[in-house]
Amino acid sequence: MTTDTAVPIAFSPAQRVRAIGVSEILRITDHANALKRAGRPVIVLGAGEPDFDTPQNVRDAAVQAIGRGDTRYTVLDGSPAMKAAVQLKFRRDNALDFALDEISVSAGAKQVIFNALMASLDPGDEVILPAPYWTSYADMVQVCGGIPVPVAGTEANGFRLDAAQLETAITPRTRWLFLNSPSNPSGAAYSADQLKPLCEVLLRHPQVWVLADDIYEHILYDGLAFATPVAVEPRLRERTLTVNGVSKAYAMTGWRVGYGAGPRALIAAMAVVQSQTTSCPSSISQAAAIEALTGPQDTVAERCADFQARRDFVVAALNRAPGLHCRVPEGAFYTFASCAGVLGRRTRGGMLLHSDSDFCRYLLQDFEVAVVPGSVFGLAPYFRISYATSTAQLREACERIQAACEALE
Repeated sequence: MTTDTAVPIAFSPAQRVRAIGVSEILRITDHANALKRAGRPVIVLGAGEPDFDTPQNVRDAAVQAIGRGDTRYTVLDGSPAMKAAVQLKFRRDNALDFALDEISVSAGAKQVIFNALMASLDPGDEVILPAPYWTSYADMVQVCGGIPVPVAGTEANGFRLDAAQLETAITPRTRWLFLNSPSNPSGAAYSADQLKPLCEVLLRHPQVWVLADDIYEHILYDGLAFATPVAVEPRLRERTLTVNGVSKAYAMTGWRVGYGAGPRALIAAMAVVQSQTTSCPSSISQAAAIEALTGPQDTVAERCADFQARRDFVVAALNRAPGLHCRVPEGAFYTFASCAGVLGRRTRGGMLLHSDSDFCRYLLQDFEVAVVPGSVFGLAPYFRISYATSTAQLREACERIQAACEALE
């Protein structure tokens, strides 16, 4: 008697994920951290995570929620108390008034964006991404069946999209324009006056919706006033999703709470997507986020001042390194420096630097500093530094970067 043995069939990923991978930022950070665990003195300047602790009052609110037994499911897309806190925040900070059913709360701002794309994109729909852009934007668009349309900003224009570029990029298939201000990775921010010409273009193209990613709203420097599209042009309200969260301003990255506000029909469709994925955000995290949004705000300004001092230090240090050039970012906690001046040169080990990726690899391998190449964000030859780490670490990292540039032949 013979027994047939089935030959296992190799796993084949779905078509929708074949063209993408795990975030390159996370991959670089994981590799750098592995080198650290192996005993190498690597300084990691890759992750976009504040090095501050979550404020004590916010942590206390979470503990109190646990003590009260607030550990059950909440309403699908945010408890009424959480939505009321978001409502208050928009009124206080942006002079915008949203009803509770115009607000969605998710497990991070990233999920808010994904829900919106999944709820709105049909195959072949286009999404305009001003470059440099956060890497996950393009991948999320592709997973949801859309086509990312990068539009490169210029350093001369502060990496901002201008009205002529937007007009040229819009087609009958354009469904969304993403605007991230202040920006990850460039730190560029739009003033109200800089947003107005873009809004005028959008008013001429009623099929185009706007996703305003305001996650770095409270990390803005030199007294600049924050501006968001709906506040600048109220006529865009019925086709704009304004996204924010508590991760950056309140150092709550691990709590995973983000929120968005927009038209009821979009919010309802996003709730359908969330109902079949994560369901409600953590009840404990929502309790903490309510305190963050409604409690004392002093810490936000204090930490912003600290970030500004770090920005000034890093920009000055990079501009002293031969072959590098760095503009002064208006916000967030990143620098986006050009490394064009070091390309075409050789390392002492004989490696020819062809690209920003080569330069970043050289920094990690030979000088043990982990940064992210600009090509990951859709614009080369640049590299991003996250200065959300201690001044001592930044000083040592910048000294290593300067030494690396000086060592090139």
